[in-house]
Amino acid sequence: MKKTITFIVFALFIISGLTAQMTVSGILDSTVSMIADTDSQDFSFGFEEFANLRFQSRLREGGTFFGAVNLIAASGIFAAAMAGMPSVGSPENFVAAIELERLHFRLRGEHLDFDGGLMRLPFGYGQVFGPSDFLNPRNPFMLSARPRGILGGSVTWFPIDELKLLGFFAAPRNPFSYGGEGALFGISADRHWDKTSLQALYTFEAPGDDTFYGIHRVGFSLKTDIEIGFSIETLYTYDHEIRIDDDVHIIDGLSFSLGADYSFFEGNLIILAEYLFNGNESSTALQYGGNYKNNHYLYTGFTWRFNDFTNMNAAFISDLDDYLFTPIITLNHELFQGVVFTISVQSPFDSDYFYGVNCTARVRLRF
Repeated sequence: MKKTITFIVFALFIISGLTAQMTVSGILDSTVSMIADTDSQDFSFGFEEFANLRFQSRLREGGTFFGAVNLIAASGIFAAAMAGMPSVGSPENFVAAIELERLHFRLRGEHLDFDGGLMRLPFGYGQVFGPSDFLNPRNPFMLSARPRGILGGSVTWFPIDELKLLGFFAAPRNPFSYGGEGALFGISADRHWDKTSLQALYTFEAPGDDTFYGIHRVGFSLKTDIEIGFSIETLYTYDHEIRIDDDVHIIDGLSFSLGADYSFFEGNLIILAEYLFNGNESSTALQYGGNYKNNHYLYTGFTWRFNDFTNMNAAFISDLDDYLFTPIITLNHELFQGVVFTISVQSPFDSDYFYGVNCTARVRLRF
């Protein structure tokens, strides 16, 4: 399998050189990180070389092929984080991995589009927590990261301008499910106006290992820009097998976010705030594939643009139930076109304890 993936990667490079129809782009990150743990009073280090290579090729007039792979070499704390990934080569000095990120096609018609393969199906207009984006959960600590794709397919219909109807299918979470248990089907509708967009979403997850009756999810997302940008996003999860439990409340299935952003000084200062209510059995809950164990979270962020080459972002992620707070300060400077140097510092703490500091420095090349 490893040899096959490696062969595919190099084959795509060769093909891109032989045909003008294929384009190759991506990023290369060189990262060093240091963690000072207050509890153990230890220092941890890590080095990582990460490349995301993206391929795109036209298939005659009506089709497009998309592909992306991640190439990773790591040591220290980055290598420890890769413990669950299949490694490539002998683990001496570093561990390495090749990860298939995207592999899908798109067929375009006059009013219909067909997509299939390993791809992303994004939902919702929220900028941080993304309750509707349950197929590709976001990490608020790494908002710039590309969300993981899913294996599935979709049909998109554009009946009129600014209206999109989508029907989609996603393979079960358990990749070894061969009887259709846990397969997911859904529909969504997007309507756009001059300053407002509205999306409605419904999905059904077939009965499987986790539920005997199947899981229904229904919600909507709204964004508007009237001086201040507002976004509302909500998704309700209904599992009849859980609802018959007297200890479960109706609100436990709700995931809801409310956000606002505004810019000052001709766009040089941007302020973003977003609140999340995370129901115990909702799409963003930890046991349902989300990232959150408590009910109330708040993200506040400030971005200051010094000039065309330098900006700083200060974010504050708050767990309002456990009174746990994590400030994140990030400084970005473009050394020259296509090369950005970034320093990021984050430090979680609560009212009683300071947990330490995580400092990361990275050079990113875009090509």
